[in-house]
Amino acid sequence: MDLNSASTVVLQVLTQATSQDSAVLKPAEEQLKQWEIQPGFYSVLLNIFTNHTLDVNVRWLAVLYFKNGIDRYWRRVAPHALSEEEKSTLRAGLITNFNEPVNQIATQISVLIAKVARLDCPRQWPELIPTLLESVKIQDDLRQHRALLTFYHVTKTLASKRLAADKKLFYDLASGIYSFACSLWNHHTDSFLQQIFTGDEAAATNSLERTLLSLKVLRKLTVHGFVEPHRTVEVMGFLHAVFERLKQFLECSRSIGTENVCRDRLEKTIILFTKVLLDFLDQHPFSFTPLIQRSLEFAVSYVFTEAGEGVAFERFIVQCMNLIKMIVKNYAYKPSKHFEGTAALSSACFPILVGGGGAGKLASCDTTLTSNVFKKAILKDSSPETLEAHKIKTSFFTYPTLMEICRRLVSHYFLLTEEELTMWEEDPEGFTVEETGGDSWKYSLRPCTEVLFIDIFHEYNQTLTPVLLEMVHSLQGPTNVEDTNALLIKDAVYNAVGLAAYELFDSVDFDQWFKNQLLAELQVSHNRYKSIRRRVIWLIGQWISVKFKSDLRPMLYEAIRNLLQDQDLVVRIETATTLKLTVDDFEFRTDQFLPYLESMFTLLFQLLQEVTECDTKMHVLHVLSCVIERVNIQIRPYVGCLVQYLPLLWKQSEEHNMLRCAILTTLIHLIQGLGAESKNLYPFLLPIIQLSTDVSQPPHVYLLEDGLELWLVTLENSPCLTPELLRIFQNMSALLELSSENLRTCFKIINAYIFLSSEFLQVYSGDLCRSFCELLKDITTEGQVQVLKVVENVLKVNPALGPQMFQPLLPSVFRGIIEGERYPVVMSTYLGVIGRVLLQNASFFSLLLSQMACECGQELDQLLGNVIEMWVDRMDNITQPERRKLSALALLSLLPSDNS
Repeated sequence: MDLNSASTVVLQVLTQATSQDSAVLKPAEEQLKQWEIQPGFYSVLLNIFTNHTLDVNVRWLAVLYFKNGIDRYWRRVAPHALSEEEKSTLRAGLITNFNEPVNQIATQISVLIAKVARLDCPRQWPELIPTLLESVKIQDDLRQHRALLTFYHVTKTLASKRLAADKKLFYDLASGIYSFACSLWNHHTDSFLQQIFTGDEAAATNSLERTLLSLKVLRKLTVHGFVEPHRTVEVMGFLHAVFERLKQFLECSRSIGTENVCRDRLEKTIILFTKVLLDFLDQHPFSFTPLIQRSLEFAVSYVFTEAGEGVAFERFIVQCMNLIKMIVKNYAYKPSKHFEGTAALSSACFPILVGGGGAGKLASCDTTLTSNVFKKAILKDSSPETLEAHKIKTSFFTYPTLMEICRRLVSHYFLLTEEELTMWEEDPEGFTVEETGGDSWKYSLRPCTEVLFIDIFHEYNQTLTPVLLEMVHSLQGPTNVEDTNALLIKDAVYNAVGLAAYELFDSVDFDQWFKNQLLAELQVSHNRYKSIRRRVIWLIGQWISVKFKSDLRPMLYEAIRNLLQDQDLVVRIETATTLKLTVDDFEFRTDQFLPYLESMFTLLFQLLQEVTECDTKMHVLHVLSCVIERVNIQIRPYVGCLVQYLPLLWKQSEEHNMLRCAILTTLIHLIQGLGAESKNLYPFLLPIIQLSTDVSQPPHVYLLEDGLELWLVTLENSPCLTPELLRIFQNMSALLELSSENLRTCFKIINAYIFLSSEFLQVYSGDLCRSFCELLKDITTEGQVQVLKVVENVLKVNPALGPQMFQPLLPSVFRGIIEGERYPVVMSTYLGVIGRVLLQNASFFSLLLSQMACECGQELDQLLGNVIEMWVDRMDNITQPERRKLSALALLSLLPSDNS
C-alpha cells in the first residue's frame, strides 16, 4: 500500500477514534493498536499531524500516538522496533518546519522531538541542534517561537540524562552553545523591556514568551552543563546578570498594572530567575560562593527592608527566603570544626527569663561579643572554599542585620493576616489544617517564614536569643483585648518562642513562665483573646517535651479540660493537639491523668461529633487513640459513647478511606483497653475486619495493614473462638498468596487461631496446608522458618492429628535434614518439627520414615541411621535451650527399652 492510500485509511480510523460514540471509538482504537507495529505507520502519522488543514482533534490524536510509539518502538532493542530507514525519514520530517499554529499540538511535537533526541542525539541525529540554532534566528514570529520551544524541551531532556557518557556529551553541547543562548536571552529580554515601556503590549507579550523560553534553556545549561561552572566566565557573567535583570523586571512589575496582559508571565519570569539561583546553589555550592554576598544582599533587601514594598509578591518572597535559608543551612559552607578561642558565650550572658510575679527580668549581655566570637574562631580541617564561604556569611550576618531579620520575621511575617482571620471565622476546621510538613516551606509563605526563622535561630542562637527574649519581656502581663495589633504581635512572639523551644532551653525558665503568666492568659475568656488562648496552648505543646516539670502536669490538665469547653472551635482543636503531645510524652504519668480522664474523654468525644471535615475527624480520632493507648484498661468505664458512635462514623466515611484507617487505629487501641470485654463489639468489629482484609474488595489497598493489626489484636483479646470469628479466616488464603510485607502479621494471626481453639484446625487445616506448600516454593529463608514455626505450633497443640493434617509438608522437611540444610536457623527449625513428631507421635514417624525410604530407595535402618548421624552432627546449630532439650528427648526416644 502506498503512502497516500495508507494516509486516507489511517485518517479515517483516527477520525473514528475521536468519536464520542463508544461503538465507533472502540473498534477504531483496536485497529490503531494493531497498526502500531506496522512499518510505515509512524510516517503516515507524521503526514497527518503536520497537515494543518485537517481537524485539530484528529491531528492531536495522531501526535499522541506518535509520541507513545517513540517510548515503545524507537529503541533498537525494542520488540517490533522501527527500522533505521524509517527513523531517519521521521527525524528529517520532524525538523523540516517549525510552523505548527496550535499551541497544544506544538508543545506535544516539541516533547516528542525531545524524546527522540534523548535516544538519538547527537550520534544518530547530529543535525538537530544546528537546525534548532538556525531556526531560532528566523524573523518569523511563529517559527521562531516553535523552534525555541523545541530547543527548550530538547535541552531539558538531554540535561536529565545521568550516565557519565551522556553527561559528558551534554557538557560538550553546553560549552558549544552557551554564548549563543546568552545572546539570544539578552536580545529577547532587551526587546521586552523596550516594548513594555513604549506601551506595545502585543509585541511585549511575544518577547516575554521568548525571554521565558530562552531563560529556561539557560537554566538547564547553567545548572547541568558544566563540571566547574565558576571557572567559566560566561556562566558567572550570566549569573551576575540575573540580579540586574531581576531588579529591572521587579521595577517593571511595579510600573505596569495588575490588569496588564503581561502580568502573569512577568511574575513567572521573575520566579524563574530565582529558580536559576536556587538550582545553581543546590548543584554547585562552591561555585556559588562568589554569589553569596550579592544573593544575601538582594534577598534580604527585598524581603526585610522597604525596597520590597510594592514589588515583592508572595511567591517571590518565598523564593528569596528559600535562597537565604539554603545559604544559611548549606553544609558546604560550614567549617567541619570550629573551636571558639574566646570564652564561648555561656548561658550566663544570655538574657534569661525568670519568673517573679509575672514580671520577667533580663540579664544584661554585651551583644558585640557575639560577632567577636566568630572573628577569634580557630577553624580547622576545612577546605579553603568552605572557609571563604563561611567568612562571607559571617561578615554579612552582623548583629544589626540578624536583629532586623529576626524582628521583621516575627513582627511582620508571623502576624496572622486578614485572610487567615477571616478563614478562622468562616472555616475554622480549614484554618486548623495548616499546610505544614514535607516540602510545604518551598511553596507556601507561612511554613517558609517559620522554617527560615528556625534555621537562622539555630545557626545564630547566641546572637538572636537576647533579641527574642527582649520581645517576650516587652509583652509581660495581659494584653488589652481592644488592641488588635498588640494581640497579633503577642501571638507572633509566642509562635517564635515555640518554634525556638530547643534553642531556648537554657535561657527560659518555662515552668515559672507557665505558672506566672501563661496559665493566667489561658483563663482570659474574652472572644477577642481567643488567638492568644490558642497560641498559648500550642506553645505549651511545643515545650512539653523540652522543659516542663512533671509536678505542673495536673495544672496543665485542668487548663486543657477548661479549654476543651472553649467557645471557639479552633481553640478546642488546638487544645486536643496539645493534649496528644502531653499524653504521648515520655514523662507522662497515668496516675496524674486519671482524675481528668472521664471529663477529657467525654469532651474529646463531643469534639469528634462536632467537627465535620474528614481531616479534622481523623485528627481528633488520633488524639482519642493516643489517650486510650496510654491509659489502657483504665479507659473501660468511659468508652460506651465512643463504641456507640464508631459504627455511625464508619458508615459515613465510606468515601474516605484515610478516615477509615484512623477508625481502625482507634479500634486497635480500644480493643487493647477493653480486653476480653471487646467481645461485645463483635457485631460491629468483625464485619470491619472482614472488609479490611478481603483482597477482592477495593478498600483493602488502604485498610489492609491496619485491618490485619486489628484482626490480630481482636484474637489476642478474645476469650473464645466464635463462629463469626472463625468464618473471617476465609480471607487468609488470598492474603498468603499475596506474599506481601504483611506475611509476618498473617502468621501471628494463624498462631492466635491455633492456640485459641482446636476447632479451627478441623475446619481450615487443609486450606492452610495447601497455602503453606505453595508459599514454601518461593519464599525467603526467614519466611520458611516462620511457616515451619506455625506447623510446629500445630504439632504442640494437637500432637495426635497435627502430623496427618500437615503430612504433605513433612517430606520436604525430612529431605532438608538428610541433605544437610546449610542455613543453621532453617536446619534448627527442621529438627524441631521432626523432633516433635518423633517424640509425640512415634507411629506417624514410622510411617513417614517408610515413605521416605521408598522415595530415596534406601533401607529403613540405613535411612534412620543417616538421619541420626546428621542430627547429632548439627546439634550445634540449635541455640535455644528448649529446642536442644526437644532434640535430645527425641533422639533418646529411639533407644530401646524393656517395654518398647
